[in-house]
Parts: sequence; C-alpha cells; structure tokens
Amino acid sequence: MAPRDDEQADSLFDTPTEEAEQANAPLAVRMRPRGLDEVVGQGHLLGPGTPLRQLVERDVAMSLVLWGPPGTGKTTLAYVVSQATERRFVEISAVSDGVKQVRAAIDQAKRDLGMRGRQTVLFVDEVHRFNKAQQDALLPAVENRWVSFIGATTENPFFSVISPLLSRSLLLTLEPLGDDQLREVIRRALTDERGLAGATSLTEPAEDHLVRLAGGDARRALTYLEAASYVAGREPIDVDVLEKAVDRAAVRYDREGDQHYDVISAFIKSIRGSDVDAALHYLARMIEAGEDPRFLARRLIVHASEDVGMADPSALQTAIAAAHAVELVGLPEARINLAQAVIHLSLAPKSNAVIRAIDEASADVRRGLVGPVPAHLRDAHYKGASKLDHGKGYKYAHDFPGGVVEQRYAPDAVAGRDYYHPTKHGMESRFSEVAERLRAVLRGGRRG
Repeated sequence: MAPRDDEQADSLFDTPTEEAEQANAPLAVRMRPRGLDEVVGQGHLLGPGTPLRQLVERDVAMSLVLWGPPGTGKTTLAYVVSQATERRFVEISAVSDGVKQVRAAIDQAKRDLGMRGRQTVLFVDEVHRFNKAQQDALLPAVENRWVSFIGATTENPFFSVISPLLSRSLLLTLEPLGDDQLREVIRRALTDERGLAGATSLTEPAEDHLVRLAGGDARRALTYLEAASYVAGREPIDVDVLEKAVDRAAVRYDREGDQHYDVISAFIKSIRGSDVDAALHYLARMIEAGEDPRFLARRLIVHASEDVGMADPSALQTAIAAAHAVELVGLPEARINLAQAVIHLSLAPKSNAVIRAIDEASADVRRGLVGPVPAHLRDAHYKGASKLDHGKGYKYAHDFPGGVVEQRYAPDAVAGRDYYHPTKHGMESRFSEVAERLRAVLRGGRRG
C-alpha cells in the first residue's frame, strides 16, 4: 500500500537523491544498526528488563543523556530509539548549532505533535559544548515532553550538563567496545550489503592490527576499514595495505605473549634506571599497540612506591592522579597524563627502601616472629580489660614533648629490629634523620 502524503516526508529517504546520498555515505553511517538487536556491545544497557529497552518497548516519552568515549554508539542508540519508536529523528550538533536551531527544532516538534500526534527525538551531539543558556533553552521542551531529548557527551555530565537538564534525564554510561565486539562490527561490515558486500576480505593479522588501532572505537574501526578497502580494491586487506591506508605502522605486540612481558619489563626498568626517553618510548609503543591504559596506570602506581618511595613521596600522588585521569578521560587524551607520570617517576630520585622494609617485615612474620601484643598496647575499652592489665602503663604520646616517648611497641620477638633503612636520596635523606632520632627516643638510646 502506498504511503499517505503525510507519511511520505517521514520515510527514511525522502527522495531518490537522499537515497543516493545514503549509498555514498561513510561506511560507519551505512552500517548504523537498524534496531536494538543489531547494536554491538552495551549489553548492560540493552539487555532484557533494562531501563532503555523498557522505554523503547513501552514507547513512552523519555529524555536520556548518553555518556561515553567516542565511537561507543551514542548517536547510533539515539537513532535506533527513534526508529524503534517510529519517532521523527532530528540531530543537532552543539559544535555548529545554537539556540536558534534548537528553538526551530522544538517549534517543529510541537507542530508535529499537535497536528499529527507524531513525537520527535531531538538528539544533541556533544551537548557538553552548549553553554548554560543554550542548555536552558532545552528545558521547556524536556519539561513538557514536546520532544524526547537525547544528549550525547564524552565528558562527565555532572560537570558539563546543567543540573535541571540532568535531573530530568536518565543518565546512561556507555563503555568502549571490547576486541571481540569490534571484530563483530568489522566482519559484519565486510559482508553486509550496506557495507562492503564481500568485495574484499581481511587477513587475520590485519584484523588484529585494525582492532588495536580502533582502541574500542567502532566508528574508527569502520573508517580505517573503508580507507583500506579503497587501497586494496578487490584484493584481500593485509597488514601492509592497512598501514598504507591509515599511515600507522603495525606495532608487533601481543598483549598475551612475549612482547607484552618484554616491553612492560623494559618500561619499568627504564623508569627505575632514570632513562626518561626510553621509558617514554616504551609507553608510546604500548599505547600505539592497544595496551590497556589501566594496566599501565596500575604499574606506575606500584613502581611509584617500589622504585621511588620516600625519596619523592609526591611520585605516588602523581601516579594515582594519572590513573584517575585514565578512568575519567580515557585515551587518546589520557596518554598525556600517563606521560607526565612516567616523566615524574623517571626523573625522581630513587629508593627501594619501602619495598625492602615491607619484605623484611613479612619475612619475619612468615618465620614465626610474631609474639603477643604487649599488654600496655592492648585494647582497654571493654569491661574487664583492666583485670587483665590491658592498657596498664600505656603512655599517651601526645602528653609528652614532641609527641614521642620511650615505649615498647613491637612484640618481644622483633623488638629492636629495623625494617626501614632510608637512603640518602632526595627527600628520604631527611626521613633517614627523622627515623634515627625517633628510634633513639623510643628505645631510650638503645639499638635493641
């Protein structure tokens, strides 16, 4: 049956010209899923009973804020929601559009709703780029449900989206696609009629390289695949073709094999050896090869204490801050934060006194050198503790000059043992003096 006149304008392609434009659209656009079941990844948002699926299946008015890294499917989800609920899809970019375009879209949505009962999905890409006044312009439409607002952002919405808009929207967090999910996207594009329709193929090493290059970004994977298909023609796409197409050399690196362990070993030893340039080389090599940045951040945190320690206590703070940046920002920007931490740790004075201290203490405990806690240090707050002499004779350090007093703290089995041996490197030289002075007071001038 032919569509009615009022339906014709809302079909996916209004004219043969638009149909041709779609055929010439980028591969990532052509391969955009047509329904929720075609969406790859984001299972935590799309599984049975999840809020998003219920909103779609019940076809209720909704407002969403989609937060996630580039290429995780924010635009795709917005488009699929509009198609699944048969709503008109209007896309606005906060990069190029302003309040005028927003109000025009809202006015048209009100007319469609009033005259035809047809609802509109108003998708605002990069919504965090709108200032407060521009975001305020969306509130009446969201409040009165003239549109189903969907905003996409790569930045933390609690900082970048105004509270009134955020409180009226369901916040959904999207995650980067895993390697297997990226492979599914790539293989579908190779064979699907909307994609490359079997015109070329991809060798296994080239697929591995493409997955590493994509870094969890499906759009990037499809963009690189399309570029490689132009270079390959009807021939299979191998690593050489992929390198030519995207101008990125394949880093020989297997996250499960020898390269992983060899490179991370060289990375840590370069930091320990204070070779900042070598350390940065290995950092870049791992990032370019697709190593998990969270793994790199964890290693930096460990070695901030293992190889720098008290020689520069701020190194640990820098490493932890870099790890937080990885979680909040993600790659590629977080490579800068990781590099800052690598530079700090490489150039910092070195000391392994911290790891030696805990290892020596642990060794004594494993040998059975534990012993009972001295009676004067035991808990004396419960009824009957005084009858056991718990807490008897304990000296409250704050009652004495300097906040330290001669008193036995360690069990008899390890009394007088020194675990922490400060070096003379960096700030630890000062801690060396402090440790010796405190031990002298605590032990009454005795060494054991």
